[in-house]
Order: sequence, then structure tokens, then C-alpha cells
Amino acid sequence: MAKQTGGSVVVKFLAWFTGIVVSLAVGMGLINGILTLPAWLGGLTNAGLWISMAVGWVVVLTTLVGAAMAILKR
Repeated sequence: MAKQTGGSVVVKFLAWFTGIVVSLAVGMGLINGILTLPAWLGGLTNAGLWISMAVGWVVVLTTLVGAAMAILKR
């Protein structure tokens, strides 16, 4: 989470929650093939699609672990 330097608790929560939602959306987009690597990086090949899917799972899993750790820290 961000530095605790004052500010509203509601605003901090909304910023944290928005980050979680955006990360999950990007991860799911990579997993489902909506977001891919650029063609010049091999995104249109089978290997590129598998790499995109793997990166999507990494994003989703690390987001969930980070969210769980932040909740348990409270």
C-alpha cells in the first residue's frame, strides 16, 4: 500500500481498491487473450499467446496475494 502520510481513510481505500480492480482486469485480459504482446514481440505466435497467458496468471496471483497480505496486516 501507499505511504501513510495523512489523508482520508476513504480516499486511501478507494485508491487501493481501484488498483486491485485494475490489476485483476489486466490479468484477466491477458489470460483471456484480449490483451496480448505486440506482434513484433511475437504476440501473434502460439508461444506469445502462452507467454501472455502466463503473465496474466502471475498478475492475478500476485494481486490476490498482495491484497490478502494488506488485509491481514490491518
